[in-house]
Amino acid sequence: MVRDYSAFLPGAAPARREPTALERLGWGPAFAQQIDVDALTETPPVRVVAVHRSGLQVAGDGIDETIPPGPDATVGDWLLLDRTRPRSSRPLERKSLIRRRAPGTGREVQLIAANIDTVFVVTSCNQDFNVARLERYVAMAFEAGIEPVILLTKADLAEDPAPYVEEAQKVSERVPVVALDARGEEPAKALASWCKSGRTIVFLGSSGVGKSTLTNALLGTQDIATQGIREDDAKGRHTTTRRELHATTGGCLVLDTPGMRELQLTDAATGIADVFEDIEALAARCRFADCRHETGPGCAILAAIEDDSLDPERLARWRKLQAEEAFNSASLAERREKDRAFGKLVRSAMKAKSDRKR
Repeated sequence: MVRDYSAFLPGAAPARREPTALERLGWGPAFAQQIDVDALTETPPVRVVAVHRSGLQVAGDGIDETIPPGPDATVGDWLLLDRTRPRSSRPLERKSLIRRRAPGTGREVQLIAANIDTVFVVTSCNQDFNVARLERYVAMAFEAGIEPVILLTKADLAEDPAPYVEEAQKVSERVPVVALDARGEEPAKALASWCKSGRTIVFLGSSGVGKSTLTNALLGTQDIATQGIREDDAKGRHTTTRRELHATTGGCLVLDTPGMRELQLTDAATGIADVFEDIEALAARCRFADCRHETGPGCAILAAIEDDSLDPERLARWRKLQAEEAFNSASLAERREKDRAFGKLVRSAMKAKSDRKR
């Protein structure tokens, strides 16, 4: 059957109709303008809805199958499915990409999710709450060009959630803060403005903060397993083991993800600057362009510390994230350069071997 994709082409007139199978998966003009309609019978668009050890689960119009993992594909990606060589399926240009430096001592970048519209940074109104961690997640979202929202769960269990809300609001004036009970009907009502049909959202945060519980609440089911936290330190246990998209009855797609024990930023200088735009604005007012904000006359940042308009701990976190990002980005750049040099050496050796056989 030849599918009709004309409604998504640039300049197409809007029409009141039921969403198509692709629209229910998040398809829209940003992806439609990248395709050749005449070639879609052979290479139909599909979205990566889950990442398994064995490959990528993709879904499309009448398509639901697992294909071998392709290069740099992650959950949320759109691909043009190559029927004859699935591993060669072509990824479409992304609207957004969440990534981090992979945990451990390696220098690889780990792709978390693609084509996300809203990131809910989830933490609890208990011992899990950590401003520095929230700043990291928000910086990652800003860098990816995604709207972040800070979500405080277990508000119903806190003696007074107001101090947690107040601290979370200090992360950035641009980021809304919502406190709620992750169970029942409250999440669907509180998050409705972000969870509209055709949009894709993700819950990010540590294990045990209620990400799977929130997903169940939006789906109206209990299909996704959940576990409680340890009472002694409020630390959670991993429940979700893979990243997977789930569709709500309202047409929103929810990405459930495992908790992150470690979040190392890389290539995120712009995102960090967006989170700490108050400090960046002060730095621009320093007398000297190369001011290190440690000693010396004319430093606007030190002056703000002196008059109590800037929290020294926030300044320390800004410095730490800047140093970490610079180190990780330099390390990855060095790794890429070594990989390019090695690839060039291999190609040269193969060419020399081929020339000798002639």
